[in-house]
Amino acid sequence: MRALVQRVSRASVEVEGRVVGAIDRGLLVFLGVAASDTEKEADRLAEKVVRLRCFPDAAGAMNLALPDVAGSGVLAVSQFTLYGDTSKGHRPSFVTAAKAEQAEALYRAFVDAVKARGIAVAEGVFRAHMQVALVNDGPVTLLLEAGAA
Repeated sequence: MRALVQRVSRASVEVEGRVVGAIDRGLLVFLGVAASDTEKEADRLAEKVVRLRCFPDAAGAMNLALPDVAGSGVLAVSQFTLYGDTSKGHRPSFVTAAKAEQAEALYRAFVDAVKARGIAVAEGVFRAHMQVALVNDGPVTLLLEAGAA
């Protein structure tokens, strides 16, 4: 399971011209699910996202995590293209990405695990064509992975 995480001052996602999810300060999480992933990886990655110290403290050092920043939340957007492999050419192969049914279940498990840790979560729409708008704060962009242990 992979998460491309961006610290944002605001972010939103639209489907068919309608905003379906939005946050102010927080983390925009693009989530990719591999065929080998389980709920264990979803929970592990949720923990990493919630505890990720990427917000500045009073001295400007990245020492604060979501629970430390009042009013922050997560905007979760499913993105199977995080498992696009271009090592053998120019057209991405998605053979390692999970099939839709498994990916949606593990996306839901990730969202539920973040919520269970007390963080507000806004969402995109699984398998929809989405338009994502964001203001990356920093910029800060990190790639997190939660592979099998």
